[in-house]
Amino acid sequence: MRFVAREGLWQNGPQVPPPPAVAVLEVTGAVLAWTVDDPTAPVQITFTDITAADWLWRVAGEAGHVALVDALHGTPAATGATVDMPDLTLDPGALAPLRRLAIGHWLRRWWPASVGHAIADLDAAVLDAEIAALTASAQEFFTEDTLDSDIDSLLQPHRDTLVAYRLDGDPRVAELAAACAELADWTAAVDEAVPTRRRRDDYALAAGWDDFTNGWDDSTTGPTIVGGTRTIAWTTVPPAIFDAAEDNVDWSVHTDSTGAVVATVRTAVRGSAAGIAVRLRCADIAAAGVLTADGTATLPLGISDSAAWNQDWTATELVVGSPGVGEDRQLRDRLRAFARTRLAVPAPDAFLAEILAVESDY
Repeated sequence: MRFVAREGLWQNGPQVPPPPAVAVLEVTGAVLAWTVDDPTAPVQITFTDITAADWLWRVAGEAGHVALVDALHGTPAATGATVDMPDLTLDPGALAPLRRLAIGHWLRRWWPASVGHAIADLDAAVLDAEIAALTASAQEFFTEDTLDSDIDSLLQPHRDTLVAYRLDGDPRVAELAAACAELADWTAAVDEAVPTRRRRDDYALAAGWDDFTNGWDDSTTGPTIVGGTRTIAWTTVPPAIFDAAEDNVDWSVHTDSTGAVVATVRTAVRGSAAGIAVRLRCADIAAAGVLTADGTATLPLGISDSAAWNQDWTATELVVGSPGVGEDRQLRDRLRAFARTRLAVPAPDAFLAEILAVESDY
């Protein structure tokens, strides 16, 4: 096995793709990464503090642990430097639960739920509960706090839901919820719990999908001067806000009820989009604003009606979220295929939230 110095840190050889095609888990002293849709791909380990990685013997054996520390600790990680350890092997069985945890965090951040692509949403409370339970069972890998070891941040937003799920009719959900209630010590809340019916929340689409893709008609505005669709890059926006379909942003330029020329933007949303930035640019025309909770925005363009009709809009750029190139459609299609595969035939590492999505009517 070869370790290469990259940006001042030691990292083993296999490269992983950038987000959203990588599943990542931060453990004590290292970041583990896997190509999300290739179960045969080896783990990439980036050591942030090899002396703190007390778990290394679990995946590399005691001799491997000692050899790694001897080889890498104190060795300057000058960019391009390498350390070869041909006798070092990693135990795939020991890494399997860590990869599953990394997949769970990927599901939280990147699962491409979409009405347009018929990919069911996942129950966030059930998913976070199972990730929390798995994290608790892997505490030997989290001897110091990391981003992915915070069980309370996983469970607290779902406290009332999970307490109620203890009385759910599905024994799998009830058992998981009960375990998390005990893990978080929600004794008082449990005593006051009332039954609830677990269901996958309906999408909060700004409009029905057919209406969205066909545009809209608002009699309070002037005729549409120009319009089109764009796709929101997954890497530029927060998770679980937008439907992960292609062409999930509809925009048009028209006059409003006062005669001012504006651009109207509408997105297909699953959650509140309030405050997310939106920017439109065409030549020297530029406008910026933020989306409302339902994923819409009206951007004054500051030009006259005649100028709008005479403008060449073919080079219009519309960006939702943070600036950046984002991933390409080929990668998004690849990850949608990965999601459909997991729903069609639940994987050995499937989470209960995925299994429930398979079983639900969609």
